[in-house]
Amino acid sequence: MYAEERQQVILERARAQGRVDVTALADEFTVTTETIRRDLTILERHGVLRRVHGGAIPVERLGFEPTLSTREAAMTAEKTRIAKAALAELPNEGSVLLDAGSTTARLADHLPSDRELTVVTHSVNIALSLSTRPNLTIMLVGGRLRSRTLATVDAWALQALRDTYVDVAFIATNGVSTERGLTTPDSAEAMIKRAAVSSSRRVILLADHTKIGNDHFTRFADLKDIDTFITDNGADPKTLEEVAAAGPRVVLA
Repeated sequence: MYAEERQQVILERARAQGRVDVTALADEFTVTTETIRRDLTILERHGVLRRVHGGAIPVERLGFEPTLSTREAAMTAEKTRIAKAALAELPNEGSVLLDAGSTTARLADHLPSDRELTVVTHSVNIALSLSTRPNLTIMLVGGRLRSRTLATVDAWALQALRDTYVDVAFIATNGVSTERGLTTPDSAEAMIKRAAVSSSRRVILLADHTKIGNDHFTRFADLKDIDTFITDNGADPKTLEEVAAAGPRVVLA
């Protein structure tokens, strides 16, 4: 078994059982405990596990929310492909909303320079990255700033989004499943995401395959609220069929 295959099995085991033990995994795979610890370190760097004494716990089971820098370093190639595929959903002109998230930030990096767009966002880092683009009008939604995600939340942000109506919203999520819909660990950010979904004519979900099948603390949308779901080709085909049956058009990047 290749290391990548072993790490995938470890992650699936952790999500199914709630935690994994280093010694038990080493015995099961007939490798050293040092090898398993390296596997867990890699998975932690990808933002999907959290190391604990003697093993690891999946981040969604703890309600643990990886920092923005941690998420930006995970699944970089997949997020770039998703972002480039999302360009096909942009209007030629008009308004778009970019939700706070590492994949939507990749989309911001690839926005074309030949379209006049108004970009609404509650993500400070996305607004800063686009601030020098002369073809874009940036509307930064104000509110309380969450340092973990650099996103604004609470009443000011909600009021601004209630008075906003955009052509397309590009939404990020921490988890997506057919049972629970779209979920995120923080209830304040969930409220903003819910308002963002309501403020748009079309909703495009951008999420890599590691988010599929995960459920977090707060639901902010159902799959039927999503028009198009863009993910990478690492997703399980049967699961994607179930997602598509629940509402959105599924696009593989």
